[in-house]
Amino acid sequence: MKHTFFLLYISCTVINFCLPSLLSAQNYQLVWSDEFDSTQINTKEWTYEVNGNGGGNNELQYYTARSQNSSMKDGTFKITALKENYLGKAYTSARLHTNTSWQYGKIEARIKMPYGKGIWPAFWMLGSNLNSVGWPKCGEIDIMEMIGGTPTASGGDNKTFGTLHWDDSGHKYSGYNYTIASGKLADAFHNFFIVWDAKKVIWGIDNVQFGVLNTQSAAMNAFRAPFFIIINLAVGGNWPGSPDATTVFPQTLEFDYIRVYQDVVAGVSDQSTFSNDYQLLQNYPNPFNPSTSISYYLPKKSNISLKITNLLGQEVADLAQGEQPSGWHSVEWKAEVPSGMYFYRLQTADADRADDQFIQVRKMMLLK
Repeated sequence: MKHTFFLLYISCTVINFCLPSLLSAQNYQLVWSDEFDSTQINTKEWTYEVNGNGGGNNELQYYTARSQNSSMKDGTFKITALKENYLGKAYTSARLHTNTSWQYGKIEARIKMPYGKGIWPAFWMLGSNLNSVGWPKCGEIDIMEMIGGTPTASGGDNKTFGTLHWDDSGHKYSGYNYTIASGKLADAFHNFFIVWDAKKVIWGIDNVQFGVLNTQSAAMNAFRAPFFIIINLAVGGNWPGSPDATTVFPQTLEFDYIRVYQDVVAGVSDQSTFSNDYQLLQNYPNPFNPSTSISYYLPKKSNISLKITNLLGQEVADLAQGEQPSGWHSVEWKAEVPSGMYFYRLQTADADRADDQFIQVRKMMLLK
């Protein structure tokens, strides 16, 4: 995206200060990106989906490959929804998918949203075996969806949704949502991302983690396979309902970039002598907030110790001790320490079998 010198300086500062905290515990490398700096979409990387079938959700738009519905300008890719009669539909828009698939990684996009009743933008993924097994058996990862309109408990211009869909003797789904502090998501660009591996999917916006789902069950094997990316701007449908008199057209979904990172070296020290499903998650400290949340999963009742140490191995915080039940746990650390590299260490023992030991250590960059 093209900026003035001042905004470019701010953008670089954000990259230098935010990304280390997001990527430090894993050895992520950029493996694919589209910075949308050309004059037209790269059709070697993207395919337009041209149809008026309603996306399986009774949506009201016809998806086209016309320049009226998508364009590249000033370093961003814009998908535009129009109110017009076109091939039997009352609205037009665009939907594209990548010609490349990935298995695991951090997938992110910097997006400026549309707004209004009946407006449904999405940044999401489907399993690459879609054509052979169908949906939902292929699996679906919704990185960002927004149901436009006046904010309510179930949606609005200020709320983003992250969801998984899969098959387990029928369609199953689960996910989270996040509401920004003020205004609409359309007021500014926001960074939407997932971190995805063989055990879980984590959702976030602007370096804030807002949800994590454990995907280790056999029913969720779809999420241990390659997925491709889809971007689209739908109008109407089962979830958002139809536009009304308050909805303004045209509406635009704008992408500054889409990036895929993958972990080249595992960032976990696992000293367990038993097969286990313990997880110590990579956390995402916000450099503009002096606290950070550390999450971990216990597959059974365990005696645990969760501590923070500095580079010299000196303890700086004792966050949790003692017996805890199975399930997900989260501890808030008021990081009242100088900026720098720190390690967080989870040590567990089966509450009923002391020789079943497990240790995980991860590092994080704390910048204030």
